[in-house]
Amino acid sequence: MSPTLDGRRALVTGGASGIGAACARELAARGAHVTVADVDGDGAKTVAEEVGGEAWVVDLSDTRALDSLRLDTDVLVNNAGIQRISAIQDFAPDDFRLVQRIMLEAPFLLVRAALPGMYERGWGRVVNISSVHGLVASPYKAAYVAAKHGLEGLSKVTALEGGERGVTSVCVNPGYVRTPLIEKQVAQQAKAHGIPESEVLAKVMLEQAAVKRLVEPEEVAALVGWLTGPEAAMVSGASWTIDGGWSAR
Repeated sequence: MSPTLDGRRALVTGGASGIGAACARELAARGAHVTVADVDGDGAKTVAEEVGGEAWVVDLSDTRALDSLRLDTDVLVNNAGIQRISAIQDFAPDDFRLVQRIMLEAPFLLVRAALPGMYERGWGRVVNISSVHGLVASPYKAAYVAAKHGLEGLSKVTALEGGERGVTSVCVNPGYVRTPLIEKQVAQQAKAHGIPESEVLAKVMLEQAAVKRLVEPEEVAALVGWLTGPEAAMVSGASWTIDGGWSAR
């Protein structure tokens, strides 16, 4: 793989598993020194050791602790996320707030912390792992859909402010990806939709997609890698779907 990130530093949140771990491996293979950020300290350290980087054990739900943060990174991948599934009238308010903190407030604070260094160097790449749910909605996911739609807006503003200073900002929008987060959703989805767990994949997760399979984490990471490279220098303010045709409907 071409060392397009030689000498660059990258930070990947939620990097202990799933999409984040795949992104850490991809960016390291491109030459970056990768910081793997996750609340799962053991998982973060394992991935960091694998890619020759370092671990940052951080609870992104504690957003006040990020207010005065400054980050020395050239590439920021905002990937960390959680899911809560419930009808709006039954949605626990604290669950809604938790999702917003981790998936919208924390990305804002990390972008805020990283931009001064990126501006100083005249180069930076912000990649926000959004979702097809950043573009369309599904029932029972009010918190997740709201956070991802907010992330889309944050990404566009970052692109507009950073464009003349060498910083690009994009969203990557996968459908359902084969990750631990998705595996944990099966029981919740079955309950919310009133169907057996065995029917969730076909009737909920893949119903809208033209390509009837889950996205692989490595497929998302490959797109992230390209978006940080020289060929994507003019790619900014956009949302890149990798959803098997879901958003074509």
